Amino acid sequence: MASTIAIYIRGKNLVTYTPSVDMGAFVIVVNAEKVAVSGKKRNQKLYRRHSGRPGGMTVETFDQLQKRIPERIIEHAVRGMLPKGRLGRALFNHLKVYKGPDHPHEAQMPVELPIRDKRIQIQK
Repeated sequence: MASTIAIYIRGKNLVTYTPSVDMGAFVIVVNAEKVAVSGKKRNQKLYRRHSGRPGGMTVETFDQLQKRIPERIIEHAVRGMLPKGRLGRALFNHLKVYKGPDHPHEAQMPVELPIRDKRIQIQK
């Protein structure tokens, strides 16, 4: 899901894509608390943050972070897929993540992205 979001924020789905230009769209993610991971990642994946003070490292698992701030999981995954530097920071502002199904962007008439579960094989 995060890779598809990063492609649309960056504008790589457009024919006129230019790497150094902000040409992407805004992306709204809803139901962030329903993010699922496979395997043992729920207990083994770690998220680290540092306060900047000596001994200020805080480590929490995927499960703990999902209970506390589920939006941060998606933001962290997408931020790592955007370019590092000034352009990436500007593009990250195009991502809006919400915990539940409600969001204040109905007036912009959002369109659903073609995100599908890659674990499900399509039969031809």
